[in-house]
Amino acid sequence: MKTIATLGPEQSQSWQAAVQYDSEAEIRLYPHVKALLDAFAAREVEYAVLPVYNTREGEKKQYFRFFDQIKAGYWVDNVILHSNLSLGVFNEEDAVESLRMLVGKREVFNQCEEFIENRLPGITEMSVQDIDQAITEIRDSGQSKGRAVIDNAETLTAHGLRIIEREVAPHNRTRYAVLGHALAPVTGYDATSLITEPLDDRVGILVDILSEFSRRGINIVDMRSENDIKTQKLRIYLEAEGHIQSNIMASALAHIESRVIQQQGMIRVLGSFPRVDMRTKYVKSFGFIGTGSMSKWFAKRLESEGYEVLQTGRTTTLRPEQMIERVDVVVVCVPISVTSATVRQYGPLIKAGKALILLAGESEETIKSALESTNEEVEVMLVHNLWGPQAATMKDKNAIVVRTSRSGMFCSEFEAFLYKHGADIFHDSPSKHDLLMGIGQKLPTVISVALAMTLGENDITSEDIASHCTLTSLYPILAMSRVHSQNPRTYAEIMSTTGDSRKIVADFAKNLDEVIRMAETASIPGLCSLIDANAEHLTEAFLQARMQQAKAVDDVLGRMI
Repeated sequence: MKTIATLGPEQSQSWQAAVQYDSEAEIRLYPHVKALLDAFAAREVEYAVLPVYNTREGEKKQYFRFFDQIKAGYWVDNVILHSNLSLGVFNEEDAVESLRMLVGKREVFNQCEEFIENRLPGITEMSVQDIDQAITEIRDSGQSKGRAVIDNAETLTAHGLRIIEREVAPHNRTRYAVLGHALAPVTGYDATSLITEPLDDRVGILVDILSEFSRRGINIVDMRSENDIKTQKLRIYLEAEGHIQSNIMASALAHIESRVIQQQGMIRVLGSFPRVDMRTKYVKSFGFIGTGSMSKWFAKRLESEGYEVLQTGRTTTLRPEQMIERVDVVVVCVPISVTSATVRQYGPLIKAGKALILLAGESEETIKSALESTNEEVEVMLVHNLWGPQAATMKDKNAIVVRTSRSGMFCSEFEAFLYKHGADIFHDSPSKHDLLMGIGQKLPTVISVALAMTLGENDITSEDIASHCTLTSLYPILAMSRVHSQNPRTYAEIMSTTGDSRKIVADFAKNLDEVIRMAETASIPGLCSLIDANAEHLTEAFLQARMQQAKAVDDVLGRMI
């Protein structure tokens, strides 16, 4: 039986990586890196599995140094593990707001820094080496109230903790190096890693090293550097495509040592292994409920990324009930007014371990329906794309992402898809999303429709508008034209959304009445004071930036009126 050394305890991320590499092997657990490497160097085990890179932390700090402790052996393979870090509590009554102490490993705190700063600012952090022992001691002490643990969900569940937040560090993946005593064989799709000894100062040495690879057509996959602790001389780590036993790779390294560094023995080949991609995909397939233009727009781009995509609707042969069984992620993309009803109808059919993504413009009620109608192990996330199906790309366009406590790695992968294609992503809470959409969509639409009604009631023609508009008054006319030249159902849906967006329209109507009253009574000082107060709230920096944009638009509009 194969023996693998890795970092304990059982169910730790490193243990999971070792099991993923070979589930039939004997896994031997060690408390820290030194003990693990000593065992490997003494050949007490055949393989060792160590974390070397994390997408949130970057390279592990011992990345350069642990290889100094291994004078024999090679890097022979890799394991990519999604770090499903979650927040668990001991007591039923504990919630995020009531927590006073957070327990976890130092590297876990680093990976979850964003979550801790945003959701648990100022909380006491207790860094531990052995999470199993820490959990046991807290429970035995009888002082578990207000204490929480951040670790992978499997460990928390194994210890009986209640998970109150899942996936607290989205896009969190760790690369593990698999060390062996023999060089890995050539597969035809390999990479080679190497590290230099501390290098003497020499002008252009890094550029010259890279040139030797590039002129041979060898692609550099990764490159890192640091100053050696003892000498403060530069050390370089490189990962390049190709196996060390290939003539091109061997020639490049020989030339670098003899001609560039001009010292023999300054490059150590760590190993060759099958190439690894940190962008591992966990989602294989998406299924859309809704066959409208926006569904087709997203489906086309997901297919271009290699995903299988199925679409269902009222007119398709494939029914939603059948499609849900076949896909990893269900995407609901239907008119706003029927989104919640659609979710409640089909949500119960989504099995645990899958995901539901809501492409919708209303957040609070939609997410509430999704969380209530789906299994607790179904991931849920809402995405509001602020562009229509006429857009050529999503680059530089706004996407509002509303994550929930059940947004996990499938949701993160969809968010990564948006990011890759250039969307500007903003994270909102459900209430904040709906409130801001009142400003961004609902109120402008209501104003545009009311303005068009006013023009009709006063028999004002398009010719009258063109002859009497100023540049400032032309802005709402353009918005009105945009609304009335596209699908009226879309804008009717926007105006009919529920949630906090209604408050924006109601407050505007109240304030409009007040401005009209002041204007009719010729309260000029009062109106001036009102405008000054508004300007102070908006800030001078905001107004100046918007004026610059307005002047740029004016240059175009001025040639049209």
